[in-house]
Amino acid sequence: MLTHLISSYGYAAVFVLMVLESAFIPIPSEVTMPFAGFLASQGTYALWPLVLVGAVGNLLGSLIGYYLGYVLEERVLLLWIRRYGRFVLVGESDYARASAWFTRYGNPTVFFSRLLPAVRTFISLPAGVFRMNLFTFSLYTFIGSFVWSGMLAWIGYVLGSHWNRVGSVVRTLQYGVIALVVLGIGVYAYRKLARA
Repeated sequence: MLTHLISSYGYAAVFVLMVLESAFIPIPSEVTMPFAGFLASQGTYALWPLVLVGAVGNLLGSLIGYYLGYVLEERVLLLWIRRYGRFVLVGESDYARASAWFTRYGNPTVFFSRLLPAVRTFISLPAGVFRMNLFTFSLYTFIGSFVWSGMLAWIGYVLGSHWNRVGSVVRTLQYGVIALVVLGIGVYAYRKLARA
Protein backbone atom coordinates (compact mmCIF):
# COMPACT_ATOMS: atom_id res chain seq x y z
CA MET A 1 0.00 0.00 0.00
CA LEU A 2 2.65 2.55 1.07
CA THR A 3 5.02 1.43 -1.65
CA HIS A 4 2.23 1.74 -4.23
CA LEU A 5 1.48 5.31 -3.10
CA ILE A 6 5.16 6.28 -3.28
CA SER A 7 5.59 4.63 -6.69
CA SER A 8 2.50 6.40 -8.04
CA TYR A 9 2.79 9.85 -6.47
CA GLY A 10 6.50 10.20 -5.70
CA TYR A 11 7.51 13.37 -3.88
CA ALA A 12 3.92 14.26 -2.92
CA ALA A 13 3.38 10.82 -1.34
CA VAL A 14 6.66 11.03 0.59
CA PHE A 15 5.69 14.47 1.87
CA VAL A 16 2.21 13.45 3.01
CA LEU A 17 3.38 10.18 4.60
CA MET A 18 6.15 11.92 6.53
CA VAL A 19 3.72 14.63 7.73
CA LEU A 20 1.35 11.94 8.98
CA GLU A 21 4.15 9.99 10.68
CA SER A 22 5.23 13.06 12.66
CA ALA A 23 1.62 13.93 13.49
CA PHE A 24 1.20 10.64 15.40
CA ILE A 25 -0.34 8.57 12.60
CA PRO A 26 1.46 5.20 12.68
CA ILE A 27 3.11 5.29 9.27
CA PRO A 28 6.71 4.09 9.56
CA SER A 29 9.36 6.30 8.03
CA GLU A 30 11.44 3.10 8.03
CA VAL A 31 9.31 2.02 5.05
CA THR A 32 8.65 5.36 3.37
CA MET A 33 12.20 6.70 3.03
CA PRO A 34 14.08 3.46 2.23
CA PHE A 35 11.59 2.64 -0.52
CA ALA A 36 11.93 6.20 -1.84
CA GLY A 37 15.71 5.68 -1.78
CA PHE A 38 15.29 2.45 -3.73
CA LEU A 39 13.24 4.30 -6.38
CA ALA A 40 16.00 6.91 -6.55
CA SER A 41 18.54 4.14 -7.17
CA GLN A 42 16.39 3.09 -10.15
CA GLY A 43 16.49 6.65 -11.53
CA THR A 44 12.76 7.24 -10.93
CA TYR A 45 13.34 10.15 -8.55
CA ALA A 46 16.31 12.18 -7.33
CA LEU A 47 17.66 11.15 -3.92
CA TRP A 48 18.34 14.49 -2.22
CA PRO A 49 15.06 16.16 -3.21
CA LEU A 50 13.30 13.12 -1.70
CA VAL A 51 15.29 13.60 1.52
CA LEU A 52 14.43 17.30 1.60
CA VAL A 53 10.73 16.59 1.00
CA GLY A 54 10.78 13.96 3.78
CA ALA A 55 12.43 16.37 6.24
CA VAL A 56 10.00 19.20 5.44
CA GLY A 57 7.10 16.75 5.85
CA ASN A 58 8.47 15.70 9.25
CA LEU A 59 8.79 19.34 10.24
CA LEU A 60 5.19 20.12 9.32
CA GLY A 61 3.85 17.07 11.19
CA SER A 62 6.00 17.96 14.19
CA LEU A 63 4.64 21.51 14.21
CA ILE A 64 1.14 20.01 14.52
CA GLY A 65 2.31 18.10 17.61
CA TYR A 66 4.06 21.18 18.97
CA TYR A 67 0.89 23.24 18.51
CA LEU A 68 -1.21 20.62 20.33
CA GLY A 69 1.22 20.66 23.23
CA TYR A 70 1.32 24.46 23.22
CA VAL A 71 -2.44 25.09 23.28
CA LEU A 72 -3.50 22.24 25.58
CA GLU A 73 -2.61 22.07 29.25
CA GLU A 74 -0.68 18.93 30.08
CA ARG A 75 -3.65 17.64 32.08
CA VAL A 76 -5.97 18.05 29.07
CA LEU A 77 -3.38 16.53 26.74
CA LEU A 78 -3.06 13.44 28.94
CA LEU A 79 -6.85 13.13 29.09
CA TRP A 80 -6.95 13.27 25.27
CA ILE A 81 -4.22 10.62 25.04
CA ARG A 82 -6.11 8.35 27.45
CA ARG A 83 -9.32 8.74 25.49
CA TYR A 84 -8.16 8.80 21.86
CA GLY A 85 -4.48 7.83 21.84
CA ARG A 86 -5.18 4.19 21.00
CA PHE A 87 -6.52 5.27 17.60
CA VAL A 88 -3.14 6.73 16.61
CA LEU A 89 -1.03 4.41 18.77
CA VAL A 90 -0.05 7.10 21.29
CA GLY A 91 0.05 5.94 24.90
CA GLU A 92 0.67 7.74 28.16
CA SER A 93 3.98 5.92 28.45
CA ASP A 94 5.07 7.31 25.06
CA TYR A 95 4.26 10.84 26.17
CA ALA A 96 5.86 10.31 29.59
CA ARG A 97 9.08 9.01 28.01
CA ALA A 98 9.31 11.95 25.60
CA SER A 99 8.47 14.42 28.36
CA ALA A 100 11.12 12.96 30.68
CA TRP A 101 13.77 13.22 27.95
CA PHE A 102 12.80 16.81 27.23
CA THR A 103 12.71 17.81 30.90
CA ARG A 104 16.05 16.20 31.62
CA TYR A 105 18.09 17.24 28.57
CA GLY A 106 16.35 20.37 27.26
CA ASN A 107 16.20 21.72 23.73
CA PRO A 108 18.88 19.48 22.12
CA THR A 109 16.54 16.54 22.86
CA VAL A 110 14.43 17.67 19.91
CA PHE A 111 17.36 17.10 17.56
CA PHE A 112 18.61 13.81 19.04
CA SER A 113 15.14 12.34 19.47
CA ARG A 114 14.64 12.45 15.69
CA LEU A 115 17.26 9.71 15.48
CA LEU A 116 15.84 7.50 18.24
CA PRO A 117 13.04 4.94 18.26
CA ALA A 118 9.73 5.68 20.00
CA VAL A 119 10.67 9.13 21.36
CA ARG A 120 11.09 10.52 17.83
CA THR A 121 7.40 11.01 17.12
CA PHE A 122 6.29 12.23 20.54
CA ILE A 123 8.93 14.80 21.48
CA SER A 124 6.89 17.58 19.84
CA LEU A 125 4.20 17.42 22.52
CA PRO A 126 6.39 18.26 25.54
CA ALA A 127 8.30 20.82 23.45
CA GLY A 128 4.98 22.62 22.97
CA VAL A 129 3.86 22.11 26.58
CA PHE A 130 7.13 23.62 27.86
CA ARG A 131 6.89 26.50 25.34
CA MET A 132 10.18 25.80 23.60
CA ASN A 133 11.12 28.65 21.28
CA LEU A 134 9.38 27.93 17.96
CA PHE A 135 12.36 28.87 15.77
CA THR A 136 14.72 26.67 17.81
CA PHE A 137 12.21 23.83 17.76
CA SER A 138 11.79 24.13 13.98
CA LEU A 139 15.55 24.31 13.37
CA TYR A 140 16.39 21.29 15.54
CA THR A 141 13.46 19.34 14.14
CA PHE A 142 14.39 20.06 10.53
CA ILE A 143 18.07 19.20 10.98
CA GLY A 144 17.30 16.00 12.89
CA SER A 145 14.61 15.01 10.38
CA PHE A 146 16.94 15.71 7.46
CA VAL A 147 19.62 13.46 8.99
CA TRP A 148 17.03 10.71 9.70
CA SER A 149 15.39 10.92 6.26
CA GLY A 150 18.77 11.09 4.56
CA MET A 151 20.08 8.06 6.42
CA LEU A 152 17.00 5.97 5.61
CA ALA A 153 16.85 7.04 1.96
CA TRP A 154 20.58 6.48 1.48
CA ILE A 155 20.33 2.97 2.98
CA GLY A 156 17.43 2.22 0.62
CA TYR A 157 19.49 3.62 -2.26
CA VAL A 158 22.48 1.42 -1.40
CA LEU A 159 20.45 -1.72 -0.71
CA GLY A 160 18.47 -1.31 -3.94
CA SER A 161 15.91 -4.05 -4.40
CA HIS A 162 16.78 -5.33 -0.91
CA TRP A 163 15.59 -2.03 0.62
CA ASN A 164 13.19 -3.90 2.92
CA ARG A 165 16.18 -5.23 4.90
CA VAL A 166 16.69 -1.72 6.22
CA GLY A 167 15.28 -2.64 9.66
CA SER A 168 18.38 -4.51 10.81
CA VAL A 169 20.71 -1.79 9.48
CA VAL A 170 18.68 0.97 11.16
CA ARG A 171 18.62 -0.86 14.50
CA THR A 172 22.41 -1.11 14.43
CA LEU A 173 22.76 2.59 13.58
CA GLN A 174 20.28 3.59 16.30
CA TYR A 175 22.33 1.76 18.92
CA GLY A 176 25.30 3.81 17.73
CA VAL A 177 23.30 7.04 17.98
CA ILE A 178 22.12 6.13 21.50
CA ALA A 179 25.73 5.43 22.51
CA LEU A 180 26.84 8.81 21.11
CA VAL A 181 24.00 10.63 22.90
CA VAL A 182 24.86 8.96 26.22
CA LEU A 183 28.56 9.75 25.69
CA GLY A 184 27.74 13.39 24.86
CA ILE A 185 25.59 13.74 27.97
CA GLY A 186 28.35 12.18 30.07
CA VAL A 187 30.97 14.61 28.72
CA TYR A 188 28.61 17.56 29.27
CA ALA A 189 27.85 16.47 32.86
CA TYR A 190 31.55 15.90 33.59
CA ARG A 191 32.47 19.40 32.38
CA LYS A 192 29.65 20.96 34.42
CA LEU A 193 30.79 19.14 37.56
CA ALA A 194 34.45 20.00 36.94
CA ARG A 195 33.60 23.73 36.80
CA ALA A 196 31.58 23.59 40.02
